[in-house]
Amino acid sequence: MASNMSVDWAGYGYAALVASGGVIGYVKAGSVPSLAAGLLFGSLAGFGAYQTSNDPNNVWVSLATSGALAGLMGKRFYGSRKFMPAGLMAGASLLMVAKLSVALLQKPQES
Repeated sequence: MASNMSVDWAGYGYAALVASGGVIGYVKAGSVPSLAAGLLFGSLAGFGAYQTSNDPNNVWVSLATSGALAGLMGKRFYGSRKFMPAGLMAGASLLMVAKLSVALLQKPQES
């Protein structure tokens, strides 16, 4: 049976970036909260990418996860002005929010 499923490679890459950021925070600074948050948000982003891969209209978990991280890490970046890791994660999260928003806005035109 052939499948016309398109894989959300950007979503999976984003999930890997988030999870690896948590692991790196733990390895470099011994930060258990970074590890926990990275793995939690990375898992949610991975699940969202899986859902989007199965149904391109189902972007809500990905959108909520990347939106929450954009807000949290954006606030941290605004306070610290340090690009690593807060600025990088805020930027990547904003890009994911933009990608998902564009996908949402294009769906009504396709039907």
